[in-house]
Amino acid sequence: MKYKNYVSILVIFILVLSLFASIIGIFSTGEGRMHTIISLYGQKIILYGKGIYKNDSVSVATQGIAQDMVTVILGIPLLIVSLIFYRKKSLRGHLFLCGTLAYFLYTYTSYTFLWMYNSLFLIYVSLMSIIFFAFVLTIITVDMKNLPKYFSEKFPVKCFGIFYIFLGVLISFLWLQRILQPLITNTIPISLEQYTTLPIQALDLAFVVPLSIIAGIFIIKQKSLGYLLSSIITIKGVTMFTSITAMIVSEIISGIKLSIIEILVFPLFNLAIIYLAFSLMKNINIKIGGSI
Repeated sequence: MKYKNYVSILVIFILVLSLFASIIGIFSTGEGRMHTIISLYGQKIILYGKGIYKNDSVSVATQGIAQDMVTVILGIPLLIVSLIFYRKKSLRGHLFLCGTLAYFLYTYTSYTFLWMYNSLFLIYVSLMSIIFFAFVLTIITVDMKNLPKYFSEKFPVKCFGIFYIFLGVLISFLWLQRILQPLITNTIPISLEQYTTLPIQALDLAFVVPLSIIAGIFIIKQKSLGYLLSSIITIKGVTMFTSITAMIVSEIISGIKLSIIEILVFPLFNLAIIYLAFSLMKNINIKIGGSI
């Protein structure tokens, strides 16, 4: 398989660096405590005050720690398993690796641009770069010409398509209703806190939403790109929605107020996308080169 060794080396670097960053994120405490500051926008913001995320708001820090835990418990094991099967020329392993790398790419891109500057900044930047090139090399070696043939005729293309179109529309609605009103009234979004912009909303609206809708449309039409994007979004979704669910639980424990929509919708989507992931793997019925 072309670029297999290059991808393997890059993934090993990702494993080491992400484990290092996550362990520090979870266990660093240091001296300090939560304290309140006044942001540039005149809002009272409670800073976490300790560990690597000491200069981040309590909301962002608790989300970061929860995501670090999911990365260690779920993301890294999935990356190891998918790499092993990718090297065995398994299509399941290949697609799983694409999706898992998409999760890591999204995670460390958001860490690079959202988190307040800390001593792991160069680690985040290195991870973002390494993951991007590993992701590109992994995607360009997918057999796009024959990809639809690798899926069972029972593969529920309409179910996947409708789900991802709906997901794209829902994410747009959730973020735009948070952004548009402050733009119209010339006020500051509550979620901005002490930060300068909204990286998560930007990433989702610029990339996740269009890719989700395109994946939905193309999978219904049974196009190769639809099968590829649906696979990537499904696997990424398992880890990403698990992270979001963990973040929600962490924020509730920390006493942070969340809307009932966020509390209910994201865990439900977490369950739905886990089901879709099982369905995806079940309906891949041809292995590249006859491997496992």
